[in-house]
Amino acid sequence: QASRPLDAQRDGFVISDGAGILVLEYLAHARKRGADILAEIVAYGASGDAYHVTQPAEDGEGAARAMRLALNKAGLKPDDIDYINAHGTSTPLNDRTETRAIKTVFGDHAYKIPISSTKSEIGHLIGGSGAVEAAICINVIQEGIIPPTINLSHPDPECDLDYVPNKARRAKVTTALSNSFGFGGHNSVLIFRQYSEA
Repeated sequence: QASRPLDAQRDGFVISDGAGILVLEYLAHARKRGADILAEIVAYGASGDAYHVTQPAEDGEGAARAMRLALNKAGLKPDDIDYINAHGTSTPLNDRTETRAIKTVFGDHAYKIPISSTKSEIGHLIGGSGAVEAAICINVIQEGIIPPTINLSHPDPECDLDYVPNKARRAKVTTALSNSFGFGGHNSVLIFRQYSEA
């Protein structure tokens, strides 16, 4: 239970190891070779806080800006997002800040979106986290199973969104957003959507 994002008793992340590989391909090329297209990347957003080497700005402005940029580039509204894979590091500051940023961007819809921190299950892969969590988003779209945030026994009252506590959930997910907020204030967001020929 060392990694317990969003729990009131969290006290830091657990470093782990791993990697994810995504094969990106132009749509025309994938169609030509008859590829099994798992999902499409519809947009990304990136921002920089320039606030502190290891801490996010507490108002979550940089994270919110990256999410807004991704939504705007995709031409999506906040209520088009069906699932968020949170950066969710299990540090007191990050989890509160990310929650604030999500509320800022998604407004009332923030309370309706299932959100999970898969770092509760796999730890913090540092450089590998973004790719693995992107693959998790694609798997959620493919399988319709949202992974839980495990070890969430005492929810932090400041982290009061639907963080899918302790038990996976079935849901129809067409569009998923993945947050990655790194050291030095580097914020990146990817939006994935179920591929459709139409």
